[in-house]
Order: sequence, then structure tokens, then C-alpha cells
Amino acid sequence: MIYACLISSQYPDMDAEIFFLTGYILLYSQQHPGTASFGMSVFNLGNAIMGSGILGLSYAMANTGIALFVILLVAVSIFSLYSVHLLLKTANEGGSLVYEQLGYKAFGMPGKLAASISITMQNIGAMSSYLYIVKYELPIVIQAFVGATNGEWYANGDYLVILVSVVIILPLSLLRNLGYLGYTSGFSLLCMVFFLIVVIYKKFQIPCPYVPNMDVILNETVSKDVCTPKYFVFNSQTVYAVPILTFAFVCHPAVLPMYEELKDRSRRKMQGVANVSFLAMFIMYLLAALFGYLTFNVNVEPELLHTYSKVYKSDVILLIVRLAVLTAVTLTVPVVLFPIRTSVNQLLCASKEFSWIRHTIITVVLLASTNCLVIFVPTIRDIFGFIGASAAAMLIFILPSAFYIKLVKKEPMKSVQKIGASIFLCSGFFVMIGSLTLITLDWINNASQASDGH
Repeated sequence: MIYACLISSQYPDMDAEIFFLTGYILLYSQQHPGTASFGMSVFNLGNAIMGSGILGLSYAMANTGIALFVILLVAVSIFSLYSVHLLLKTANEGGSLVYEQLGYKAFGMPGKLAASISITMQNIGAMSSYLYIVKYELPIVIQAFVGATNGEWYANGDYLVILVSVVIILPLSLLRNLGYLGYTSGFSLLCMVFFLIVVIYKKFQIPCPYVPNMDVILNETVSKDVCTPKYFVFNSQTVYAVPILTFAFVCHPAVLPMYEELKDRSRRKMQGVANVSFLAMFIMYLLAALFGYLTFNVNVEPELLHTYSKVYKSDVILLIVRLAVLTAVTLTVPVVLFPIRTSVNQLLCASKEFSWIRHTIITVVLLASTNCLVIFVPTIRDIFGFIGASAAAMLIFILPSAFYIKLVKKEPMKSVQKIGASIFLCSGFFVMIGSLTLITLDWINNASQASDGH
């Protein structure tokens, strides 16, 4: 996502009358040939897809069942790929390689704002999810080194999030350039691959049934019920499944910059890159969700890694995983914050020269706001759910199809392609409105139950 903001400042949108539609892309390709190979582009796009969303997939499977989860995972994967197809075709026809500029070409300033706000919300959700991991996992790491604690401040997740934000994240975020971006991205992906391997390994180490806070031996009937995986599940938490999946598959603002960087680029070649990347992430997501669910069944938490702390107080392999993931997410937060700050700066002070005071104020406000979200929002599930239902739905379903319908002029509205895009657009609104409504009702229900309990 960071590349879209950088490229928009380097290559402002050109007059469509000079470089009409496809001609602009062809001329741009000649003047700015890409250098990234097919394999490197697959790695980069997989890196853009992979994120903290993988930690919530086992929870989604526990609340949908294996069969329904696989159906939803396949559907969201296919929809995401179709969305990439629409985006690439729109970029070729619309004459822009920048997500926000496609919005401007299609609908003027409202379209550009819709794209910019959606990307900003998605990035804020990603930042929040990374800091949630710090809040959940860092206290466990500290306890592994110092032993049991009695409520000391250094074992309190809220205090640790603030401390890490001030001591590490803020200084890195204040840098004008993020030269370590490539190293951080690669390291994050390797950490998640390592996490997946450990999840599969631990499935065969943790006995079933695992029941938290229960030291007695369960009878055979209860044991069989707890250990039997469900294939279809419907409950109040099922509504979070689709938003969690859409959150996990968002990479669309990064597609066009990677398309620009692709060597000997063509729409077909970039679609091939997307197909391979999505297939690889589909397999990783399915394995992580399946083995995490089979390990803990109904007891899996919204953040899978934290669930292992209920079984192991100190485990060397899990400690290494936690340290690796904590390092990766801590270094990634400034990377995600960078495009948000650029977008805010462009929106408020586009014509002004760089100012360290303004730069610092925007950074501190963004980081402080995200810390407040992490401290006061009860669970990472709510971040996955709300951002997945709103910003992710906009970036995957609504905006690409709307841009396609508006900018691709050579196809009539009654063509199969335009009808398909229109159905996709309507389904996006259905997913967004339906998910947000059900999530809001779940929040209201939980709030009423909590008030009744006091």
C-alpha cells in the first residue's frame, strides 16, 4: 500500500487527451520499463497479501465449521482475483497506474476520496492489529524470562503497547524515508511461514481434548464431542468470518505499483502473478486455519498465537515464534503508518513545503489514536470484523467494479463483462451493509448482556 502513495507523488496523473486510455499505459511502459521478475513479483504480492489476518482464521473456522469455511475461503479468493482482473483492465483502459487516480478519473474528487479513505482505514486496521499482537504477546514473552508476575506494570499489555510505541515505533515513524522497507517485508513473510510450520507441528503435540481451566479428566462422551470437528457451524460469531477473510486478502492498492515494476509487463502476465500469489496464500491460510482449529476446536481465540499461552507457560519454539512475530510487526507499523501520513499531508497541506513540526504532529496523532483503539477496543476480532466489512469490502468489491463500469468505455453496459461487474458491485454493497449490520447487532447484544451482568 505504501507504493501507491509514493508513486502518486512521483507520477501525477497525466492528461487523458494527450495519452488517451490504453495509449498512456503503452507509452508509460516504454518510458519506465519494469525490473521485477515474475518470481520476485509473486513474492512481493504474496507479501502484500500476508499479514496479521492469518492469526484470526482459525477463529473464523471454529465459528463456521470446516466445510463452510473452505467454501467462504474459496469464494473470497476467487472474488479477490476477479477484483484484480477488473483493476488491471481498468488501469489499461483508464490510463493510470495509481489506485487513487483511477478514483479521480472515474468520479472526480469523491472517487479519489473514497479510495484514499478506504486505503487509510485499511492501513489503520492493519496498524491496530499489529499493536494488538504486541499487547497480547509481549507480556507472555516477558513472563517467560522473569517468571510468574503479580500484576507488575511490565506485564500489562496496555502499558507495553504505549512503551513500544514511544520507544521504538515513534522514532522509526519520524524518519522521512523507510530504507529498511524491503527487509521488513521479507522478514514478516518468513515469520508467518515459520508460524504456520509451528502451528502444524503443535497440532500433533497438544492432546485432545484441550479445555481451558479444567484439570479433571473428561468422560468419553464429552471428550468425543469436544474433539470432533464440525463441518457447519452457525452462531453469533459466524458473522465475523467473511470480514476476517476479506481483511486477510486485501492487497489491491499494491497491485498497480507492482504491475508498474513488473519486467516486460502485460496485463496477462500480472494476472498470472496474482494467480500464483493468491494460490500460495490460499494454501497457507487454509493450513493455518485448519491445524489451529483442529488443535483447539471451539476454544480457539480470535488471535491464534495467544491461544497457545493457555497450554504452554514456557515453550522454546513458541517463544522464538513470538519474538520473531513481535519483531516483524513492530518494524512493520512505521511502514504502514507512512502512507497514511502522506495521504493526510497531501489532503491538508499539499502545496506547502515539508515541515518537521507538521510531520511530527501528524505522526504522533496517528500513533496515539491507534494506541487508543488497541487499549479500549476489547478484542482484535472487532478490528478484523469492522475493517474487513468496511474498508476491505470497498477495496475488493465496490471500488474496482465501480471504476471498471465507469472507465472501460469500449464495452457496452449490456455486455457480459459489464453485467458481471455490476453484479459484483451489488454483492459488495450486500457484503458490506449486511456484515456491518450484523456486527453492530452483535456489539449491542454483548453490551446489553454485560450491563445485565453487573
